[in-house]
Amino acid sequence: MSFHDVRFPTAISRNAQGGPERRTDVVVLGSGYEERNSRWADSRRSYNAGYGVKSLADLAEIIAFFEERRGRLHAFRWRDPMDWKSCAPNAAPAALDQVIGTGNGAQAAFQLKKVYGRAFAPWKRDIKKPIAATVKIAVAGAEKTAGTHFALDASTGIVTFLAGHIPASGQSVTAGFEFDVPVRFDTDKLEINLSGFTSGAIPNIPIVEVRL
Repeated sequence: MSFHDVRFPTAISRNAQGGPERRTDVVVLGSGYEERNSRWADSRRSYNAGYGVKSLADLAEIIAFFEERRGRLHAFRWRDPMDWKSCAPNAAPAALDQVIGTGNGAQAAFQLKKVYGRAFAPWKRDIKKPIAATVKIAVAGAEKTAGTHFALDASTGIVTFLAGHIPASGQSVTAGFEFDVPVRFDTDKLEINLSGFTSGAIPNIPIVEVRL
């Protein structure tokens, strides 16, 4: 589907409300026990950008962005203010942050990933929209150089090692990065009331993650 490689205004998304959603079926049996089934393998994030609108200038910027995206038609980048790094929120990305694969001597391409959780059932999230300038890669703990050892496709999050630099068998491939979430507007209509805005009302501007 059509994707515009442009980020929603960060100053507005920084104050947005939202987060991950999962879809789980829960059946309560007559005995009181439950059967639970996860319908989605991966979570999906949604946000309300209206909480970030603080001025009439913000409204004008969102209207222009909405019109250029043609409502729900074109997806775009979104900076999740709560989750946009491979590391802790108060740290800087480092090449050893996330394990993205293990070399076998032949595999050249590795998808950027972020792992959530540790002991019970860690979930690996594919990172499809990294910030290219922030991506750091290491093999067996040794940091590599973009353009010399590897190339990054910032539209897919795939790291490809160049000839002569493919990780050897058993070598851990790690990465650090900042990233955006691919999203779209979840409405084709913006309802904005200026009188409500001046009295403190929050416009509803739904945003939803898209799978690429």
